[in-house]
Amino acid sequence: MNSVIELENLGVRFGSLQVLKGLTGSFSGRSIGLLGPNGAGKTTLLHCLLGFHPPSEGTARIFGRDILTDGSEIRGLIGYMPERDSFVAGMSAVRLTRLMAELSGLPPREALERAHEALFYVGLNEARYRKLETYSLGMKQMAKLAQAIVHGPRLLLLDEPTNGLDPPHRNRMIKLIQEIRDSGKANLIISSHLLRDVEECCDEVLILKDGEIATYCNLEEERRANLRFIEIETQRGNATFAEAVGNLGCEVAVLSDRKIKMVLPENVRVRDLFQVAVEQNMQIRRLDYKRDSLQDIFLKAMGVSHGGL
Repeated sequence: MNSVIELENLGVRFGSLQVLKGLTGSFSGRSIGLLGPNGAGKTTLLHCLLGFHPPSEGTARIFGRDILTDGSEIRGLIGYMPERDSFVAGMSAVRLTRLMAELSGLPPREALERAHEALFYVGLNEARYRKLETYSLGMKQMAKLAQAIVHGPRLLLLDEPTNGLDPPHRNRMIKLIQEIRDSGKANLIISSHLLRDVEECCDEVLILKDGEIATYCNLEEERRANLRFIEIETQRGNATFAEAVGNLGCEVAVLSDRKIKMVLPENVRVRDLFQVAVEQNMQIRRLDYKRDSLQDIFLKAMGVSHGGL
């Protein structure tokens, strides 16, 4: 699979402050989550990819194009939704979105058509002629998404897309992001400090801490692996049950007289465990898969101890 983003010893310095430090990696997911606490360098990385901040060392490539030599071409492939509002005073949503489409290279007539389509898509059709300063926070976030997608980019950079949204607007934003991801028309990089947003929308995660890559994980692989980690609570003593599932090839740890943790090999299914329970005349009272994997990964990357199952 071709990489969407390649980082090669990428560093960014502001005066004496080293903000990004030797970032190296290759990422090819449909939707890449960029996680980290405030000040970790998430927005700086996005701005560097956009050409706002030149690297102090190293480089990055987007779809194989180098940010040092192919900046104009790269910006034509990208849609950017900034964290902070960047509206022009007095402009309506349709006028701003049309302007962004024209700046991205579309002719005026097509830009206007696409502006109407983008605003309709994000749910602002009825309000598209209103001035943006009259919009609610949720509407402003939708307008920022519309201007980011209006020209049909190959890569969307979304910086804190659900920031400050109430639950209905957040759910709408997450649904739109998932639709864009699943359409296959664009790859996404989503910068957020919210684990839930990244877990719901992304299949790869890059975690930054103090300007460095703290860890990387493929969430799709993590999710598949987590289906193999199971905890079972039985009705009564489970020594013979534990032995029986161990004979299936499961790795088994007996936590207590009634609790067992196990790892299922590829050839064993959950229904096989219930079959063993029937044969052992054993009642399974509770069965849980491993949960909160991204939270565990994030806390470990931050150096925080985290108790759990």
